Amino acid sequence: MRLRHTIRSLSEIRNFVLDETRVRAHIMRPENVMNIVSHPGLAGVTYRPAFDFSFQFGSYYHLDVNGFGDTLHAALQKNVSGYVMCLRQHGRTICTRQWNWAKTAIDGSESWTPSIRMHIASCSKLITAMALIKVIDERQIKDVTPIIGFLPSYWVKGPNIDQITFHQLLTHTSGFNTDESKCDFLFMQDAVSAGVGVKRIGKYKYQNMNYGLCRILLATIIGDIAPPTTFHIPFIKDSNNLLWDYITIQSFVRYVQEHVFGPSRVSDATLDHPDTCALAYPFPPDAKPGWNSADLTAALGAAGWHMTVEDLLAIMGAFRRGNSIVSPARAQSMLDLAYGTDAWASTSTPMGFIYVKNGWWEISEIYDLLRPMVLTKKVEQSALCFMPQDMELVAFANSPAGSAQEWIVPYITSAFTANLHSRDILHHLQRER
Repeated sequence: MRLRHTIRSLSEIRNFVLDETRVRAHIMRPENVMNIVSHPGLAGVTYRPAFDFSFQFGSYYHLDVNGFGDTLHAALQKNVSGYVMCLRQHGRTICTRQWNWAKTAIDGSESWTPSIRMHIASCSKLITAMALIKVIDERQIKDVTPIIGFLPSYWVKGPNIDQITFHQLLTHTSGFNTDESKCDFLFMQDAVSAGVGVKRIGKYKYQNMNYGLCRILLATIIGDIAPPTTFHIPFIKDSNNLLWDYITIQSFVRYVQEHVFGPSRVSDATLDHPDTCALAYPFPPDAKPGWNSADLTAALGAAGWHMTVEDLLAIMGAFRRGNSIVSPARAQSMLDLAYGTDAWASTSTPMGFIYVKNGWWEISEIYDLLRPMVLTKKVEQSALCFMPQDMELVAFANSPAGSAQEWIVPYITSAFTANLHSRDILHHLQRER
């Protein structure tokens, strides 16, 4: 049975033949996305364009690649349960390091390699930014256009929603201030209904729902579902929300597969959690089974993609210089605007600017029933870095890092700057001649 035969709608739904069995099985708010922490980063950050103080002198520095890899390895092997890192330049791998287990002995003993998949958490936001910018650029929609006309018409729009722009969603300056990591359809609908404070618009506040909304907006912009569309499916509870959630997910997935993964030659990215994926562990590691964060389709836009280090590097390369997702100039402007990256974590070095995106997906569990205040964090974390001189780096770790239980990015940037060496300027100038 095709649901299209029972849809009551004022608008066209293109390109979809909806399977009723799958629609009925669709869950808008699964339990595995309800008690998760997606690390919000630093508070109080304001948008600022990247300032690269190495504009004139960055080429006088070179990276000791082996030294960088060895320094990073020495630091990470003492501070995470397991990790893998790969560095490329001009799309060619120049350094790889890995250590310990993607799945420990109790879970089957799978060693880390660049071809092991893991949930990349908020690094998914860069993929969302690529897709959305490609869509709005092709349709000549400006970044500063308000989003309200592209949201479902039946949603209640609270105070000041009409002032929020695409740029503000992509830079986490929309004004949404939920103090939640949730971004499922119903949560976002409620947040839009509540509105935002006018004084908060333009101020940085990391919110997963900023990017969750992007997958809904993408579907309406490309015309897979029009904002005025409504549904009434007999005997399906909350069918209007259910169909909107289902269709916008399918639309977003298909667009990303065709226009981001396709040009990058990535074919194995998933939203579910295959058995071969890495599991999450605490640090220090224990002898208990790892955590499977499961299917994260409900978090799509903000998180959810499972892929390998090699996959993510291929996407970054196609984006930065492939001219197949967006133009190299637009890619650079997106990096400078912090679309899909973390302005608070990006940093200047003597060689040039490093644009960073962190991914963090955490569950905290009671470690000892006799001491219920003692919790253990099991974490999936990813890091991607667009580095100077056409280098890209991706690292995965399946635990928090160090006694502070934090990110791996500071280890990466510290190892990078520690292994930069200045060239002899006179020799450099002579060689350029």
